[in-house]
Amino acid sequence: MQKPAGQAAIAWQDLGWILLALLVLVASGIGLRDPWPADEPRFAAVARDMVASGDWWFPRVGGDLYQDKPPLFMWLIAAVLSVTGSMRLAFLLPSLLAAGGTLILVHDLARRLAGREAALAAALTLAFTLQFVLVSRGAQIDATVCFLITLGVYGFARHLLLGPAWGWYFAGAAASGLGVITKGVGFLPLLMLIPYGVLRRRGWQGLAPIQHGGWRWALAPLGFLAAIALWLVPMLLAVEHRGLPEYAAYRDEILFHQTVTRYASSWHHVKAWYYYFAEVIPVLWLPWSLLAFWLVPHWRRAWLAQDARTWLLLSWVAFVLLFFTMSPGKRGVYVLPAIPALAVAAAAALPAVYRRRGVARASAALAGVIVTVLAAFAIAEASGHPKVLALLAEEGLPADLPVAALAIACVVAWVAAWRRSLLAWPLVLGALALAFSWAIEPRIDPVRSGRAFTQRVLAAVPPREKLGLVAYKEQFLLYLDRPVVNFGHRRWRTDDGETADAARWLAAAPGRVLLVPDALLSPCFAGAAVVRPVGHSAGEPWSLVSGTPAAACVARGKVSRIIEYSPPKYVASRALLERNH
Repeated sequence: MQKPAGQAAIAWQDLGWILLALLVLVASGIGLRDPWPADEPRFAAVARDMVASGDWWFPRVGGDLYQDKPPLFMWLIAAVLSVTGSMRLAFLLPSLLAAGGTLILVHDLARRLAGREAALAAALTLAFTLQFVLVSRGAQIDATVCFLITLGVYGFARHLLLGPAWGWYFAGAAASGLGVITKGVGFLPLLMLIPYGVLRRRGWQGLAPIQHGGWRWALAPLGFLAAIALWLVPMLLAVEHRGLPEYAAYRDEILFHQTVTRYASSWHHVKAWYYYFAEVIPVLWLPWSLLAFWLVPHWRRAWLAQDARTWLLLSWVAFVLLFFTMSPGKRGVYVLPAIPALAVAAAAALPAVYRRRGVARASAALAGVIVTVLAAFAIAEASGHPKVLALLAEEGLPADLPVAALAIACVVAWVAAWRRSLLAWPLVLGALALAFSWAIEPRIDPVRSGRAFTQRVLAAVPPREKLGLVAYKEQFLLYLDRPVVNFGHRRWRTDDGETADAARWLAAAPGRVLLVPDALLSPCFAGAAVVRPVGHSAGEPWSLVSGTPAAACVARGKVSRIIEYSPPKYVASRALLERNH
């Protein structure tokens, strides 16, 4: 059945508002900065080396196999880099597209379940959710995972709530499989089948009339496994074909240690069980954590009415929170995929909630907190307050940051919403995103990206000397202008032999220099070696080391752990030079 033309036009108008929010909050500033730690430089370096080497099955960092995550997200960056040739566009574009896709899915599902007004309210509230904005503006893997998980939830909801729709059932499971080859937790949409079974057995209202399914219920595991097989089967075949121990180790690490072991016995980011409920949701889920005061009564009424259209999604959100709470390793971004489903579950209530005077006042007060904090910081910076200057110095940032531009932009937005105080939070958050993108990001980029530090190191080491990197940060790799040596990626997680290997390399020939964090100078390099401080990066001091290291370290070092790495920019420029001659 076709919709009236006027209704179609209104739908496109709504999508225009969503696009505007996306452009202001997420797209602003794209192309103005380089990748920033902690995760962005690593994914950017992996993607760049994929394009240069042509080996897309086995990601590498600095020449060392990278087995922490499946490659789909790096493939996306590499694909954009291949087309555009610009890393500044390539590393952020997948997250932008994923954020846009997530908003469209939430809008469409909420429209089908609760109507046009509710759909627009749900999508825009998600767009102005603090954690959604922060993650979508970066090149972490989580924005893409959030989109794929939301696509999985969308597919299952189209079948279980609005169906039967076996095609969407299959597509939702396939999206979950793609989520797995992006990050292991992509399977989470499959958990929706658990509360569905319970609600259906208890006869709740709103479930799709799926009377018979038979073999078609097997479409979910089929789609899930087929999507995973797109990467897994060629990877396993390539491991067997290459027949080298390092590839077998890559296979075992990524299939077992980085999935089951990482979840059950996390070795970092260990937090208390209440971490998400006490430290993440109250702040990063704003404004949802504030709106809960008005949403909970609606959800209670939906529970009493046995409304599955609300509680199937809320139950899945609860399963996601429980799943991540049970793991000792916790990060705030892990629970991001629960927010889009929460938005759809809240959609039916949002139009009435947003008409309440208390919600408008809460929006103004919440925005006022941001304005007050920024104004206080700007005044303290302008007056040269010691604590503010010390904070900037600790991060290596310039003392004359235009924080006043942030404060002024947010104050103007807050005042503009004075008569429509409900708009205070979105206007102030949008003003903050725009001002930070154009006034702050380009100013701090040389420091945050590590570009200025790496260029200083390269200037201090003559081209005739060979440079080695110890416990290096991935951002250093993006600015190298020459071949270097390193001793493995993130060796601190597995052993303490990296400095011994570096000492052996340093002692093997003259004309060699090591870049070493000061925390690792002892015992191998403190004493006989020549140590030259070269500045701070990534929150720690670094030094260039030459001369003779400790003999005991040299004796323990292993030549097999030395990796020769030629950055793609160097390889390309050298090839061009040779052609010209």
